[in-house]
Amino acid sequence: MRLNQELIKKFSENISNNTKLSNYSWFNLGGPAEYFFKPKNKEQLIEFLEENRQNKLKLTILGAGSNLLIRDKGIRGVVIKLGLPFSEIKLIDQDIIEAGAAALDRKVANFAKDNGIGNLEFLSCIPGSLGGAIIMNSGCYGNDISKVLVSIKVIDLKSCKEKEIKRDEIEFYYRGSNLSNELIITSVRLKGKKQLREIIEKRQNDLIHKKKLTQPSQVKTCGSTFKNFGNNQKAWQLIKQSGCDSFKEGDAEVSKKHCNFFVNNGKANASDIEKLINKVRETVSKKTGIDLELEIKIVGD
Repeated sequence: MRLNQELIKKFSENISNNTKLSNYSWFNLGGPAEYFFKPKNKEQLIEFLEENRQNKLKLTILGAGSNLLIRDKGIRGVVIKLGLPFSEIKLIDQDIIEAGAAALDRKVANFAKDNGIGNLEFLSCIPGSLGGAIIMNSGCYGNDISKVLVSIKVIDLKSCKEKEIKRDEIEFYYRGSNLSNELIITSVRLKGKKQLREIIEKRQNDLIHKKKLTQPSQVKTCGSTFKNFGNNQKAWQLIKQSGCDSFKEGDAEVSKKHCNFFVNNGKANASDIEKLINKVRETVSKKTGIDLELEIKIVGD
């Protein structure tokens, strides 16, 4: 099914077709979006969603693309990308921040630091945007988003209405939540703890330094490929002990610095990454009996 011409004309300034998606993935891979919609504000997003109820085209919400592998043939339907209008960060109370879903995690961490709000330093080490962090319950170094969340605002795709969901209405678990795929997160409220800026900055810098020592940077990667298994089984340890830490597929390879990170060396395609994922997963399963679960998302055809 295709968008009707009236709808395309109505949103012509914000919608395009056959848009290259590799520019929106940290792997720098992926085919085109059949339609690519970047709403200018929340009102236009709701208007588009209401119009699409008749078209019934599949919708894919794209965040920062930091944990996303887009297949080579691209994505059918409409890819919705929340941009700058959904990235504002502001102070609600002395220890509460409200940020748009498209705000980058590291920018939220820096805003918190500059306003003397602690306990959000871990966000400086998480790639991607805040909306994705909520869906995945992103975290590192003993903290995660569920521990600092107050509430979220979402648009329900069924009703095309915005509503607020409180923290205690959401069930979070390791790298996931029970939030429906029928919701688009538009903004998030986080609660930290008032502290001296100097203390926050030192803690944040220590975390960033720790990350740089153990994880690759300045390469085309989407971070941790697999979730850790249980409390004591790190995915990278299982990959290493299974002899997968030097695996390659085309121009894709397991990172030499952290073997749960897979890297596009520049000439790989998405199928190379996916083949590498499957090869590592199958080998670990054969050697250890453990089936690794993906942390990154794979979308498209």
